[in-house]
Amino acid sequence: FLCEEPSYGDCDLFAQDCPLGEKCVPYANDGGSSWDAWRCVPLDPDPAGIGEPCTVDGPSASGIDDCGVGAMCWAVDPRTEFGTCVPHCIGSIAEPTCQDPERLCSIGGDAPLPLCLPQCDPVDPVTCAEGQACYGVDGGFACAPDASGEDLGAFLDPCEYVNACDPGLLCRSASDVAGCRDPSCCVPVCDLTAPDCPDPLVCAPY
Repeated sequence: FLCEEPSYGDCDLFAQDCPLGEKCVPYANDGGSSWDAWRCVPLDPDPAGIGEPCTVDGPSASGIDDCGVGAMCWAVDPRTEFGTCVPHCIGSIAEPTCQDPERLCSIGGDAPLPLCLPQCDPVDPVTCAEGQACYGVDGGFACAPDASGEDLGAFLDPCEYVNACDPGLLCRSASDVAGCRDPSCCVPVCDLTAPDCPDPLVCAPY
């Protein structure tokens, strides 16, 4: 037997080993909204570049968009149907990294969804684009879509995902948050040099 990296579908997202005119992308193989596999899809004849507006063809997790090789359309606004082309991490699944030092490699999903997201300052919410917030991911902070919705995301609200809290709050385990009655709750971030925390919480390093 050989020790090999796991396979998540028809192609390798890091190697981009699809035939000419195609690219390897993450997608939902059951047609849902959660990326859980990788596959080859046709490459747009005039692809958008990193940081440029983009659109997705079909469901949000179809994997078919107009971004170039090594990128995907991310944070698509349901009102405008436009997102932004974000690069995938490079290297390998064992040692992923980002070519741009201003970005942080974040890997999530049922199958790895390796994205190089813009780094941000959690106490300065304007560092992220509209509709996004600064969340703690993979040893740093990166901008990601605010998935808290209209009714949840406030202090002590339950949070199942890292981006399920309003801007200025982070999802933390109940053991770290006094008053949390769920497995994890939203808690405000604070500035160690000028702490302003709700009682009985105190400001502590992340």
